[in-house]
Amino acid sequence: MSNSNDKKDNNINNGLLIVYTGNGKGKTTAALGMCIRAVGYNWKICIIQFIKGSWKYGELKGIKKLESNVELYTVGEGFVGILDDNKEFEEHRKAASDGVKFSIDKMKSGNYNLVILDELNVAMDLGLVTEDELQEILANKPDRLHLVITGRNAPDSLLEKADLITEMKEIKHPFQQGILAQKGIDW
Repeated sequence: MSNSNDKKDNNINNGLLIVYTGNGKGKTTAALGMCIRAVGYNWKICIIQFIKGSWKYGELKGIKKLESNVELYTVGEGFVGILDDNKEFEEHRKAASDGVKFSIDKMKSGNYNLVILDELNVAMDLGLVTEDELQEILANKPDRLHLVITGRNAPDSLLEKADLITEMKEIKHPFQQGILAQKGIDW
């Protein structure tokens, strides 16, 4: 009888590669929901944000309340080429490259059950993280570590390797009715 899951055996200690992508809202929110669930089992979680840098988001305050289990690091220099960005592209690129190295160190440390690389797909789409750097991240994922990667425009090379992919699809958005982003909902 053949195993219906050739990629992984049915051992619950296998770490999954999970991708939340798509043009709809909710990718980071889904990853943070998984974080909350994991904290319920006393897991250790590391969240590394690649794009969000200069703004103060509600998740920063919320995660502080979980700091015995969750570490959150912002490795990006903020939004690239929009809003209040006045940095050179190379400054963003260097921050992202350093963030890749930092992420690999955190994954390999053995200190976490779950690592979330928030907005890594966007960093790739913007040219801040290269395909080679993505492959280096994936090659260094320990077998037992669960890895979540978020952001729109996930590359095919990531989707091919993922165990779980959820695509958020925008159907309706308040911004379309002239409603701006709201504290506690959007940031």
